[in-house]
Parts: sequence; C-alpha cells; structure tokens
Amino acid sequence: MIKARDNYTIESLKELWEKEFSDLPFEAVVKQDILRQGMVFTASALNVAEYKKKDYFIFTFDRAPLKDIPEHTRAPEEIRIFTDDKTPGVTKILPTVISVRLNPTSPYKLDADGEGNVKLYLADEAIANAIYPPIPAYYKEKYSFGSPIGEVAPAIEWGYLIYLTVFRNCQYFGKDEECQFCDINHNWRQQKREGRPYTGVKNPEHVVEALERIAATDSVAKAFTITGGSVTGKLGGKDEVEFYLQFPRKISASLKEHFISKLVIQAWELDDCKKAVDAGVKIYHPNYEVWDVELFKKVCPGKERYIGRDNWIRRVVQSAEAFGAKYVIPNFVGGVEMADNVGFTDIDKAVESTSEGLDFFMSKGIIPRFTTWCPEPFTPLGETSAPAPLLYYLKLLRSYKAIHKKYALEVPPGYGDAGVGKAVFSVSAFMDVL
Repeated sequence: MIKARDNYTIESLKELWEKEFSDLPFEAVVKQDILRQGMVFTASALNVAEYKKKDYFIFTFDRAPLKDIPEHTRAPEEIRIFTDDKTPGVTKILPTVISVRLNPTSPYKLDADGEGNVKLYLADEAIANAIYPPIPAYYKEKYSFGSPIGEVAPAIEWGYLIYLTVFRNCQYFGKDEECQFCDINHNWRQQKREGRPYTGVKNPEHVVEALERIAATDSVAKAFTITGGSVTGKLGGKDEVEFYLQFPRKISASLKEHFISKLVIQAWELDDCKKAVDAGVKIYHPNYEVWDVELFKKVCPGKERYIGRDNWIRRVVQSAEAFGAKYVIPNFVGGVEMADNVGFTDIDKAVESTSEGLDFFMSKGIIPRFTTWCPEPFTPLGETSAPAPLLYYLKLLRSYKAIHKKYALEVPPGYGDAGVGKAVFSVSAFMDVL
C-alpha cells in the first residue's frame, strides 16, 4: 500500500503560498510537493516525440515496485513544467525541472491534450504545460563497449550532469547495515529482474570512452559525478579509496578541464581526500544523510558502525583543507527525519534539528545540499512511512535560504545556474530558491 500524508489542490497550494510562504517562489512549492508525492503518466502522455527516458542511474526514486508500474520503461528522466498565456491555472509558473518519481496513486498526473501537448494535472485540474528532456546526440552513437550509453554514462539535470555510478551495489548490506531510506541494492535487483542491462561494476576504460565522446559531441553537459555504493572490504582487490580513484586517474587532464569533476562517496580521512585532489577531483560530496545524533544511528546503521557520526562530521570538516570549503558539498536526505515511527513528529523540531546541521557546516564555508526523500517500497522506511509533509519542506527551504544568506555564501559550484526559472537540479528545490 502506498502511503500518503497530506494532499492539496492547486487552489489550496496557492493559498498556503500566499498566506505563509510568499518569500519562496511558488515554483518551489509545487516542485517539492511533486517530488514527495511522485507522478503518474497516462499512455497518451508517453506517446509523444522522442525524449530521454529514465536511466535508473542509481536509485529507483519510485513509490511502487517496478513490476507494478508498466510505464517505467517509457517514463522520462525529468519533466520541465511552465505556464504561458494559454495555460489554464491559477498562477504563473516559470520553467521548473523536476525529477520523475513514479507513483500510480499520485494526485499529480501527466496527460496529453487533443493537440498532442502534455499537461500537468493536480486533482484533475490542469496547472501547467510539461515537456520532457531531449535525447542527447551521443545517446544515438555506437560504442566499443556495446552497452547503451545510458547504462554507462547517463545524463540527468536536463543534460547538465553525467552520472557515473561505477558500483551499483553497496557493501552495507541488509536491514542491519543499509541506510534505511536507500534502495541502491534493491534497485539493482529490480533492474536485473526486468532484464535491463545493468552492470554492477563499471570498466574505467568504458567510462573514459563515454566521456571523450560526450566532450566531442555535446555542449550541454558541464559536469560528471563518480559515485556508487560504499566499499567496506575489497572490490576488485581494491579498498574503497583505490577503487573509486582509479576512475578519475584514468580520465585525462583535458577531460577534467572540460568537465567539473565530482565524487559522491563516504567521508574519507584527510590524506585520502588529498589523493582525490591529486587525482583531479574538484568537488567532494561526503553525504551525512541526517543530522540528529540518534536518528543517524537508526537511519544509517552501517555508517554508524563502520565510521560513526562524530567521525563522519570531523572528516567532512577536515576535507575542506584538501578541496577548499566551497567545494565540499555534503548531501542530506530532506524529510527522512520525519519518517513515521522513527523520526520527529513535530515539523518545527525536525526543521530545527536539520537547521542546526546546516548552520554548523555553513559557518565553516561548507555548503550542504539536500535531496527530497522518496519512500521507496523495498526499503525499511519506505515500507512503513508516508513522505514528509509539504510544510516541512517549505520551512526547510526557508531556513536553508536564511542560513546561506547569513554567512554570505556563494551558490554551490557544479550545479549550473541557480534561481527560479533557471535551476536544473531536479531532486529538490534548494537551487531554485537561491
């Protein structure tokens, strides 16, 4: 059963925005509500011109098992919603990019009108136009490795970011070790059951070939991310540091000048961070997931057991000595601190806790980002919890923006343009509000 918490109409969303959150863009209100609730596509909404489909690049980000969502093979990676003078609705929406999270029971529906244009509906009321991302030219080329380019080097964020999940599993395994919100292992199993090409460990040579072709043929992609599951023992005879650093070490200096290079991985000791810098990594994302001491233990049992929260935070802070503070951008999973039967029940206390973490890092020039929690069905928390309330996300965005301003920080590098109507980061509205 897919759980819901609070549903809105477009009128009630606008009323909430006008009365309580007019300091935020209305687009951010809609975006956060869609991200936490997901969306559903009609058959006609997917019967349009060519577009880039979901590559399932690391997680499913879906609210139901793939076997219960027949359209998952045809769903787009993202949507961009907007209004114009002809759009029915109650307020203007500037172009806003939103990650596709499929949910058969979502109140948000994509459907085509009689003229072949796609509209976004909320509770059966059309609220915006919608378009899907174009297929990058390099998706249509042939490569020596034979696998689809979207399996090796998928594009997200409307083509801005190449997402290189070089290890599609995690050695934090089972309910006693996996982060309780994370479906990386479950996603891999689902993709294999569906018969999709889905390489567990990628070949560095294939990654390099893909990046060379992208650099030569594409003008939209500006960054690449190297990431994957945690390695607690050995992988291919290498420990975690050596496994992940083999990829940037193989990538030429010219490619690393062409793209902004990012590494999303565990919190490493300073000496290992310096190795990453020497390998050409520009931006480091040691994701801490949730700030509260007790919730970190419950939500991230493997990370707590192998590294520990205090040690994790110490490593994040020290990594600024290697990369420079503004290039350390740890992620937290916004909303997981309100998971049913585990987290906060009071919205203000949840936001206060997360804001404490934001203030701690931003006071040191480190700028966290956040992704919007999606309760995926095979995860411990996804099996038992509804998504966090919309009010939580709007208060979090307000707090994020205020703390960022308090310390007069720059926009985090490696995310493209910031601001409503321009941001392409699709899994939360933090870049839309800056």
